[in-house]
Amino acid sequence: MHIEKTSDPKTLQLPAGFRAAGISAGIKKSGVKDMALIVSDVEAVMAGTFTTNQVCAAPVKLCRKHLEGRKGRAIIVNSGVANACTGTEGMKAAQDMAAQTASLLNVPETQVFVCSTGTIGKQLPMDVIGSGIQKIVPAVTVEGVHDAVEAIMTTDTRPKHCTLRIEVDGKPVTVMGMAKGAGMIEPGMATMLSFILTDAAVEADALQACLLAAVKKSFNLVSVDGDRSTNDTVLCMAGGAAGNKPLSPAHRDWKVFSDALYRVAFDLAMKIIGDGEGARKVVRIEVKGALNDAEADIAARAVANSMLVKTSWVKDSPNWGRVMDALGYSRAKVDETLVDIDYDEHPAVRGGMASGSSVAELKKIVARECFVIKIDLHLGNGRAEVYSCDCTEEYVRINW
Repeated sequence: MHIEKTSDPKTLQLPAGFRAAGISAGIKKSGVKDMALIVSDVEAVMAGTFTTNQVCAAPVKLCRKHLEGRKGRAIIVNSGVANACTGTEGMKAAQDMAAQTASLLNVPETQVFVCSTGTIGKQLPMDVIGSGIQKIVPAVTVEGVHDAVEAIMTTDTRPKHCTLRIEVDGKPVTVMGMAKGAGMIEPGMATMLSFILTDAAVEADALQACLLAAVKKSFNLVSVDGDRSTNDTVLCMAGGAAGNKPLSPAHRDWKVFSDALYRVAFDLAMKIIGDGEGARKVVRIEVKGALNDAEADIAARAVANSMLVKTSWVKDSPNWGRVMDALGYSRAKVDETLVDIDYDEHPAVRGGMASGSSVAELKKIVARECFVIKIDLHLGNGRAEVYSCDCTEEYVRINW
């Protein structure tokens, strides 16, 4: 299992036809960058997916509405204040962010997407936001993407981005993504935001389906703490500057493109779990032999989100009893007499009981920065995997 923990700034490059900027608007009193803007030089095809939390932020509601048009010119982002649980005033603030940005860019307001991240329950300081928009719009450049990636961060310890280059119709195409997220992470589409940009031409319905499929196999497989945010948003913009024939599943290069989008999303998801708040280890939970895939996912998430399991990893403890316990209280069908559990290549449980493997050998595995817990329920053909991390004292310090 490879978990990418670094993002080399030399690999960060916007696709053709996009510009970006990141500034310190003053939302955060520390003076760090807290506002980002991404602009497409032409009307881009838009796709998106959002939190399934019933309590969702004003910008999520606005983005869902704007996404109905499937067209976009800009994404304006603030960090520091989530603009969630803020009522009609919060919705007006999100609308004003879109309107002010659209006015300065001279684009339709419905083609400006708004994202916010930070503390829930606070109203946006719209005087500060307004001044920031005035400052950031003229600052957008191709090189500004480096600042934009930093500006969307909250408790992240490092910027997260990925750039891939492919060929479509014999033309060079770039797929680039950025993300933020370290805590409140269990996307259901953590606090996470991600923006994926490409200069490929893509049909709108095809892009939406492609993004949903990529998110299902990437962001939706990671859980830092089991908390699903009010603000989770993934947006994808396809500008078309590469000059290829519009992509759809019927296009000969569709698989090349869809694989690239998935790889970017998965890379970003792994960077999120690798940067989990206070985390030192990343653990992949694999479940097979469930009655079906849905039950396998339920079982895997029960293990991934168990605080008793996650804290045992901190002390390098192969406490498989806690794993068995989590499987048992999950809503998945489990027969304890059939359960097998391996830590990487070493058996820990056979038929629901200790396998006889050396505890010292199992401890060596759990001491690794990355390891895999493999669970076989021996009930059917269902399979699933989830990526989790340990829960250290630092997680508490960050969140108290």
